[in-house]
Amino acid sequence: MNVEPIQRRKLYQDVLERLMQRIESGEIGPGDQLPSERDLMEVYGVGRVAVREAMQELARSGIVEISHGERARVVVPTAHLLIEQIAGGARHLLRMQPETLDHIKEARLFLEIGMVKLAAQNATEDDIARLQTRQTHHRASMVNLDQFMKQDMYFHREIARISGNPIYPAIVEAMFGWASAYYQSIVRAPGAEELTLLEHQKIIDAIAKHDVAGAVKAVTDHLTRANELYRTSDL
Repeated sequence: MNVEPIQRRKLYQDVLERLMQRIESGEIGPGDQLPSERDLMEVYGVGRVAVREAMQELARSGIVEISHGERARVVVPTAHLLIEQIAGGARHLLRMQPETLDHIKEARLFLEIGMVKLAAQNATEDDIARLQTRQTHHRASMVNLDQFMKQDMYFHREIARISGNPIYPAIVEAMFGWASAYYQSIVRAPGAEELTLLEHQKIIDAIAKHDVAGAVKAVTDHLTRANELYRTSDL
């Protein structure tokens, strides 16, 4: 019989586990400060290194934030923070394995089709007006590549917002951030800005008419065209 040896736990892991229990139980709630380093050292009978390593692990996980000169504070959870936690890993994965971009493109198309269906079903007059305002801002940003890219993300994020699910806008913003280096080649293509704006207007028009099938076709055509322009040689 193969028996794996029991792994020795480090002190900071015990500190981390106990702090997590206090956070998950609500003893230390969102927005609350954690005890000071000295207090934790005394309560758990460990050294400063163990406490600091536990704090750093909590910070890396997005559970606490550490500001210079202040005690660590439990982060108030949001969908945006949740998605942002995996952003660094996603960008690293794209650099190490560029073929992952195809999976992200496929996932984005699947997600945006679902979102635009909901938007076409649920959009109010105010929602349509906000989308049209986004389109106006997008056109005004044509002189600035960086701003044009940001406005493009804002447009798609607005559709995600109309869907009513607060996680969707965070995912849309994250996907733009992960693949931003690849995406620049799309907006630099000759005539790409005008074509993007034309495709966006078709999406707006379909949503405004509550034409679910038309909205799905418009966003599918738009993203399929854009996906073909992504180049994996840019990173």
